[in-house]
This record gives sequence, structure tokens and C-alpha cells, in this order.
Amino acid sequence: MTKHITHWIGGKPWDGEAERHGDVYNPATGQVSGQVDFASPAEVDLAVAAASDAFATWRRVSLTKRASVLFAFRELLAANTKALAALITEEHGKVASDAAGEVARGQEVVEFACGIPHLLKGGFSENVSTGVDSYSIRQPVGVVAGITPFNFPAMVPMWMFPLAIACGNTFVLKPSEKDPSASLLLASLWAEAGLPDGVFNVVHGDKVAVDAILQHPDIKAVSFVGSTPIARYVYENGTKAGKRVQALGGAKNHMVVLPDADLDLAADAAVSAGFGSAGERCMAVSALVAVDPIGDELVGRIRDRVANLRIGPGSDDRSEMGPLVTRPHRDKVASYLDSGVREGATLAVDGRAHPVIGGEQDGFWLGPSVLDHVTPLMSCYTDEIFGPVLSVLRAPTYDAAVRLVNDSPYGNGVAIFTSDGGAARQFVSEAEIGMVGVNVPIPVPMAYYSFGGWKASLFGDTHVHGTEGVHFYTRGKVVTSRWPDPSHGGVNLGFPVNT
Repeated sequence: MTKHITHWIGGKPWDGEAERHGDVYNPATGQVSGQVDFASPAEVDLAVAAASDAFATWRRVSLTKRASVLFAFRELLAANTKALAALITEEHGKVASDAAGEVARGQEVVEFACGIPHLLKGGFSENVSTGVDSYSIRQPVGVVAGITPFNFPAMVPMWMFPLAIACGNTFVLKPSEKDPSASLLLASLWAEAGLPDGVFNVVHGDKVAVDAILQHPDIKAVSFVGSTPIARYVYENGTKAGKRVQALGGAKNHMVVLPDADLDLAADAAVSAGFGSAGERCMAVSALVAVDPIGDELVGRIRDRVANLRIGPGSDDRSEMGPLVTRPHRDKVASYLDSGVREGATLAVDGRAHPVIGGEQDGFWLGPSVLDHVTPLMSCYTDEIFGPVLSVLRAPTYDAAVRLVNDSPYGNGVAIFTSDGGAARQFVSEAEIGMVGVNVPIPVPMAYYSFGGWKASLFGDTHVHGTEGVHFYTRGKVVTSRWPDPSHGGVNLGFPVNT
């Protein structure tokens, strides 16, 4: 029996009949595990109507009460981490520890949002003119939406909705149809935490649902994370419809290794950051830049480490890396190994031959793979592969490595590995990238900083979570006021004194 996954509208599961559905797979077995309802514009309308009704009262709920609901949600999230991680593993394929780590990183944003009374404090200036005061406040924008990808079905939505809801908005989430169940568990936890009906809603589906969100006149802001072509589409169509949009796109994250680096540390980092979550991360290291003369030695150490990685079902405690999310995606990622060789790269590690724990050969498997001697014109370098393929490029000098990084159209994340503090400091200044790591391969910031890249990795003006997230989900207002002097006439019960 396969499970049935439907929308969450107005505080409960939707009880209608969907016109279209999609299959949900267990990537480790290749078998269909469920069926998800696809929303038509009518279901999006229902979710937005529920959110609009809820906004009228939720925006007026005190900051103290909002924070108490967030604290309750945080506790329920912690208590249900294993259940949420199990759903992620079942539908996405990542190993249990990686799924639990995803939930933990999302929970950090919930904890940041619990401080909303402090985060929404404005400024006050007394007597800006005679008897005149000015102060600033931030107010919610209304119904907002999030469109999120398959690779982090819990964490990426939690980059968005905790702050949006804390700021007084109501939220409509459109998660990936590939692994939709985590969003429904999150919705039920919100309800248990005491969030009023309609403040948080979930609609499932494909482009039909996305377009309905982008065109809906009552949705005031849209957050998106996904590929660059779709991010550009969301930004252009959302802004054309008068919405505020933050659309985070694709990436080609570089890891530059200087000759003075600790090569064991660098090799460990390259393998961890390149193949964790089967490389299906927007912050995965996909381009390793070895500065001469350490390329051959570094690739050799990476090859040794990759040979010992255990690939298998995410539900098996022995597994360190799981399958890819769908069969078409696995096939597309694997095709870059052949095209890379045709274009002149060397296949240093062929993940198609990597053994799989338990012999689940019908799953969507591709082991960690390494293409060496890659050049910037090869498709394995220019394209966002989004899988366990590490491309190794050689650079003759530090300056050449920086040019390589900055010439990329993407600007999400970059890392440098070196023992030279001066070189690291110079690199941080020169890299035209939104997030930089120094001896840290995946420089994802903590929740109280903001996440986002530059160039084709971001469309819009604000990054997610942190203070930029608060600003995205609120509008600033400045008030200038003058009050009459109370000494002019009227009843005065003050203590009488001689003047």
C-alpha cells in the first residue's frame, strides 16, 4: 500500500479530490512509496484565502504570544526530529545522520525567530524639531509564500516560515513534489504548538501551483530556492506581478587549495563537502582548484578516501552516502562522466562501479566520482551537476585561482585552504562570492547571519534568514508625531505649587 499525501489548508488536511497526482519514490529501492496530490489554481486560492483570513488577526497578536508559539514549535520539533528525519530519508534518500543534521540546522532558524520581540525593535528620536518626535517600526507584509527544493525538504522551508510567521505574516508553502511528507509533519507540529488555523498552509504540485502563486494578487512576497533558470523565472514573473521576491539560484562552489595547505585536511574536506548528501546541496563543493604543484598528490589522497566510503540505503546505519533523488536525475548526473571524458577530462574515480550496501541495485545509485584535469570550457564545469561529481581544475598561481573563481557566473559559496593568514585575508576580500570559508569547505552561516550568494546565485536584494530575512518579511514605517503641551488648560490634579 502506498501512502497518500495531500495539502494542508486552514489548519487541517485538505479533503477534496485532486485532478492530478504525482508519484513519490523510495530512492533506495526505486519503488513508488506514495502519491501526492497536485494543486490546481483553485486549491492555491483556498490556501491563500485561509492565509488572508488568518492574517487579519495574527498580525495583531502580541510579540510575546507569537514568541510563545514559536517556543512551543521549537520544543515539538526537537521531540520529533527522528520522525522528521525518517520521512526525509524515505523520500529523499539521504542517510539518517544527514537528515537529522538538516532538521537541526532548520531548528536554528526557529530559535533565532523566537527572539522576534528584540528583532522587531525600532528606533526613536526625541525632539527632532520643537515638540516633535520620530520613531520607526516594522510591520508584516501580509500573505507570503515559499517555493522550496527537494534537497532539503525540512531545512530550506525553515529558512523561511519561522521568521515570516514570527513577523506577523501568514504563509503558504509549496514544497518539492519529490519529497513532500516532511512539510505535512511540520504543519501538524505548528497546529499542536497553538498556531491559529490558516497561518501556515501547504500546497503540493508542479509548475501549475508555482504559477498560481506567482500570479495571485493576495500574495505579497515570495521566497524561492532552486536552480538558476527557475530562480530567474520566479523573480521576473513575481516582480512583474508586483511582489517582493527573493530567489536563490544555483551554484558552482569552488574550493581553492594553496600549496601550503594541510593536504590531509583539504582531502577530507573535499570528500565531505563534495559527496555529503550525494552532492545534492546548493553549497556542495563541486569544483576543486588545486594550485600547482599539489594537484596530483591531492587527487591521490581524495581517491584513497573515496574508495572507503560506504554507499547504501539511508536507513542502514552503515551507509555514509545514499542514492540520488530520482532515476532521471541519477542518469543526468552520470552522463557528465562520459561527456567530461569526451571533452578531455580524466575520470579519476568512476562512481558507477562503487559497491552498494545490501545489493539494492534497483535504487538510484551513483557513487562518488572525480573528474580530473577539467578546464573551464567543459560542460562538467559550466553546468550545475547537483550530484556526487567533483571536478578538479589546476591553477598555476594564486592569482589564476582567484580569476577562475571570479569568472564563474555563480557566486554562492567558496572556500580556501591554506596555512597563510595573509593569503586567506586577501582571498576573502577579492573573492566575488556571497559566502566565503577559510579552511571551512561549506561556509553556511549561522541563523543569525543571512544566507545567500551573488551574481546568478541570487535574484533580489535580500538573503534568507538573519536580519535580512526579518527585513524581507516586514515593511519599514517612520512616524513623526507632535502632542499638545498638557499645561494648556483643562483639569489638572497635580500638586499645587507657586510659580
